[in-house]
Amino acid sequence: MKPASPPASDISNPAALPFRLWTADEKQASMQAALKDWQPGQDVWIYGYGSLIWRPEFDYLERRLATLRGHHRALCLWSRVNRGTPECPGLVFGLDRGGSCRGVVYRVDGNQVPKFFPALWNREMSTGAYLPRWLNCNTPEGDVKALVFVMNRANPAYVSALPEEELVAVVRRASGRYGPCTDYIMETVHALRGSGIRDARLEMVAARLKTAMQEDAAASAAAK
Repeated sequence: MKPASPPASDISNPAALPFRLWTADEKQASMQAALKDWQPGQDVWIYGYGSLIWRPEFDYLERRLATLRGHHRALCLWSRVNRGTPECPGLVFGLDRGGSCRGVVYRVDGNQVPKFFPALWNREMSTGAYLPRWLNCNTPEGDVKALVFVMNRANPAYVSALPEEELVAVVRRASGRYGPCTDYIMETVHALRGSGIRDARLEMVAARLKTAMQEDAAASAAAK
């Protein structure tokens, strides 16, 4: 039997999708479930594929390039807080099924886990859009098992196969608590390049955004 498809997000009107923030209890329960097999004091690895590359917000002992297989980086999550609003959602990255993704892994002192994990959960799990998983990541120095936040396809904010033209339009008009969605995309592209990583799909989106911004600047200058 063919597996059921994930629920389709309303591309034409994402503002109408159900939306709520997770409660503190929900985030705490999720974090505890993720750490149920963790031994106090044991160092942990955390995988970054988007903003965690250029804004990790935690101290780490080691950083490595890493490849995660079975998931790929995609702008597949409507953002109604960080890079958009409920009325004008933006898009942020998720790890969707299939393919592979090049990113980084951080090794964090196990004694610091109780201190910074609540902040990490507040950042990554504010709406329950991700599924925390411990997955194998390939690094030049050997494989490590890292905490990875993969896309929860059952979440109403999940969106797949958004046409590139519409994707660019969404990114250009959206802005949230952390600033414009465009900045988020370009910061990620620059961070990936700085790490020696080229994401062909993302590079195409960045090129279209850059062209659009240049056209906007030229039009603004001409209007003065």
